[in-house]
Amino acid sequence: MIKHVYTNLLIAFVLFLSNTNLQSQPAPSEVTPNIILVFTDDLGYGDIGINGATLISTPNIDRMASEGAQLTHAFSSANICTPSRAGLLTGRYPIRSGLADGVIHPHNKHGLTEDEVTLPEILKEQDYKTAIIGKWHLGHTESHLPDKHGFDYYYGLHYSNDMKPLALYRNKEIIEEPVDQTTLTERYTQEAVQFIEKNQDEPFFIYMAHSMPHTPLFVSENFERQSNAGLYGDVIQTLDWSMGEIFNTLEKLDLDEETLVIFTSDNGPWHEGSAGNLRERKGGASWEGGFRVPLLARWPGHIPEGVTSNAITMNFDLYPTLAKLAGGTVPKDRAIDGKDIWSLFQGDKKSPHEYLYFFNNEEITAVRSQRWKFVIQSYYRTMLKSYDGESHYYHPGLLFDLELDPAERFSFTRDNPEIVDQMIEWLEVGNRIFETSSK
Repeated sequence: MIKHVYTNLLIAFVLFLSNTNLQSQPAPSEVTPNIILVFTDDLGYGDIGINGATLISTPNIDRMASEGAQLTHAFSSANICTPSRAGLLTGRYPIRSGLADGVIHPHNKHGLTEDEVTLPEILKEQDYKTAIIGKWHLGHTESHLPDKHGFDYYYGLHYSNDMKPLALYRNKEIIEEPVDQTTLTERYTQEAVQFIEKNQDEPFFIYMAHSMPHTPLFVSENFERQSNAGLYGDVIQTLDWSMGEIFNTLEKLDLDEETLVIFTSDNGPWHEGSAGNLRERKGGASWEGGFRVPLLARWPGHIPEGVTSNAITMNFDLYPTLAKLAGGTVPKDRAIDGKDIWSLFQGDKKSPHEYLYFFNNEEITAVRSQRWKFVIQSYYRTMLKSYDGESHYYHPGLLFDLELDPAERFSFTRDNPEIVDQMIEWLEVGNRIFETSSK
């Protein structure tokens, strides 16, 4: 009898503590977080410690996984720079904004049009102070610049660091030309810290779009020969130092539990770096190594520690997710391809997407479900090779089982005709929506 009383009292006490703890953790809808979105340039899936890097040390980035969430099957919306940024900031496949066909060069006059509704524009409606620090690459003529797309402050480069003429801007003023790239990552970090300090008493959004590790590679003397992976490794460890400086600043200002920090990349690795055990690299037309990227999220008190989900997601999913967290709404007058993935950061294993499309420029090259990948195009030498013919080689495309064979080595098209039929149906839907030929 006494034993049962003690047991019941213990249960009641545990429930009381649990309820008290839950009440002390406001639901995301009741909180307006500061948001720092770190977007590296050409960092590969396997370039960080938690994804297998052994010659490069990334303790601050790895810390995000242990103290927050890691989505292991996250993809960029493109295999190259400009379209992946368009997808991230508009919540749409880049083909919808007219920016899917290659990257913007200094001689080009086009860019992200003013009728697109970007993430910072939604956040500004919720009284956020907004900044882009780093690489823009969505157009450099007057109507395409960051201030036309919701950013209050801009410090960075108009496009990739291998293009010329290359100048460093503060808002619309050139402050350095040519650019000393050896200290670029450090100066981006200093600008981010100063923006945080200046806006610590109001909600802020920082889109920190690093120029590295896009080539050419540069580091300062502070980071030279610090890694075991050559200059590339030194560059990655500089980026990791940058993340540490961000976390130190948030902790110093008591903003750690008020700030959601996200770390990801615009596509797979280019000439150097690692895609892990994934096939291909940046620019690959259809393979995982060109599209799958790290995606980490840390928000103490709101994202549980050590969460991992392999649910498929794409960078445009951050658009509705962050908009909702900030109390905003996405536009209803256009197609938004992104889905709210907040539940994945809480440990949900089910993707809101039944399938996702991979594009090479304006052509759909593959369809990806949670388990299966159907490839119909890939590069061979300088040609874009089609696999969708009725030959005995392809039957009529390449079907990969990503659970059994994550490296995409062996096609199971012959053995799964019903899966192939479903993939072809989704492919035809995409072709109709986007008016592509996939040929």
